[in-house]
Amino acid sequence: MTQQITCLAAINQDTEIGNMVKMFSGSGIVAKIILVGETEVSCDGFDVAFVRGNMASTKTIPEVAALVNTPFTLLITKSLPFVWGQNALHRMMQVCTCSGAGMVYADYLEEKEGITNPHPVNEYQEGSLRDDFDFGPMTLLRSEALITASKTMDQHYEYAGLYDLRLKISQKYKLVHIPEFLYKQLEMDSRKSGEKIFDYVDPRNRQKQIEMEKACTAHLKAIGGWLPPEFSEITFQNGDFKTEASVIIPVRNRVKTISDAIKSVLSQEVDFEFNLIIVDNYSTDGTTELISTFAQSDNRIIHIIPVHKELGIGGCWNEAINHPSCGKFAIQLDSDDLYIDNTVIRQIVAAFYEQQCAMVVGSYQMVSFNLKEIPPGLIDHKEWTPENGRNNELRINGLGAPRAFYTPVLREIQVPNVSYGEDYALGLAISRNYQIGRLYNPLYLCRRWDENSDSSLDVARMNIHNFYKDKIRTLELWARQLMIKGNQ
Repeated sequence: MTQQITCLAAINQDTEIGNMVKMFSGSGIVAKIILVGETEVSCDGFDVAFVRGNMASTKTIPEVAALVNTPFTLLITKSLPFVWGQNALHRMMQVCTCSGAGMVYADYLEEKEGITNPHPVNEYQEGSLRDDFDFGPMTLLRSEALITASKTMDQHYEYAGLYDLRLKISQKYKLVHIPEFLYKQLEMDSRKSGEKIFDYVDPRNRQKQIEMEKACTAHLKAIGGWLPPEFSEITFQNGDFKTEASVIIPVRNRVKTISDAIKSVLSQEVDFEFNLIIVDNYSTDGTTELISTFAQSDNRIIHIIPVHKELGIGGCWNEAINHPSCGKFAIQLDSDDLYIDNTVIRQIVAAFYEQQCAMVVGSYQMVSFNLKEIPPGLIDHKEWTPENGRNNELRINGLGAPRAFYTPVLREIQVPNVSYGEDYALGLAISRNYQIGRLYNPLYLCRRWDENSDSSLDVARMNIHNFYKDKIRTLELWARQLMIKGNQ
């Protein structure tokens, strides 16, 4: 078989250069290897070029693209040991050719701490706009797509170059997933899923996130999905509400934490009427009895056991917001978390009126089960701005907490009956028409412990969660594109 691939690999001081070159030089398919890193290396006996720089930089990408003269380019973004499966490169080229794709990527095997497990990845959708989409460490690019996209990089990014490249390729080509395990890699990151999901809001990654937002915003403008900061007016005159606010807690089997959550609500100091609606989703561990005890001593507590037994968190929210006792504003509290002090409800309600918004999102402090602060500490989602928040929302993976809603708008939309991503889906739908307000001071203590729903998920479950969020991004993107066309 003729040599049709240029291998483009990011390297560091730990990369096993010799083994990598030996593997590709013996494939009979790879014509050239381009290594990108900060420290120059050389290899004898094969066509190896070195480019000094950062693979994620828009300065580096056009430079390496100019060196490519083969039909395909294999992009390796992690300098980890790996092993190719049988005919893997041939299979990737075959799919790329037959599908007309600009990029193909595959499932792979992952060896971690001596154990090998399958690592499937998700199908790419139009709404797969998050910058941490898992393509695996290797993708095969149609070189024509790489070169064309690199020539249109008109903004300098030090961190968002590869993200910008992927978005630009997706504007003209398909990104195709091969559901076959084509290679194996050694995974060095042994953190649990619950420890990784907050990487994107770590303050140390702030500059990177700013660049990612700029790249995503440019992409949305290019595909007709960007919305200007123009919003429908909110008057807060709809509905006849007996109470100003309701705190809503869906709960199932949280006997260890529900008391703390309830007490943090009942201790709130306000100058208006509020209540607490707890939707008890058929708990079996004593949670139901504990809630009943609280409800007997405080008439502000409304204890609901829904008729339907198959409700997710979203369905429990629908039970609460459609209840006649629900207040004008519906404020979220998870059953294992608590408010940071007795001013939270007052601050949130004031924010609705001051910022004229249909939804308010606060900031929260990450804590252990015993309420001790843990990294990354304060999660304030400062990437959300009034000018561009609803566009950047299509890229980020969450909005923050606590979340609160103007009840008439929430009743009109209703909450998806799922137990993951229902709040994110609401934020997307609401922000299409209305402003979302923000409070950047900490309002909420978010417990991280073994019983969190996302504390330690396997790859398959993480894929299900991520696929759902990508799907609702896709649906929202389509809705925005239609709205923009209708306004033109």
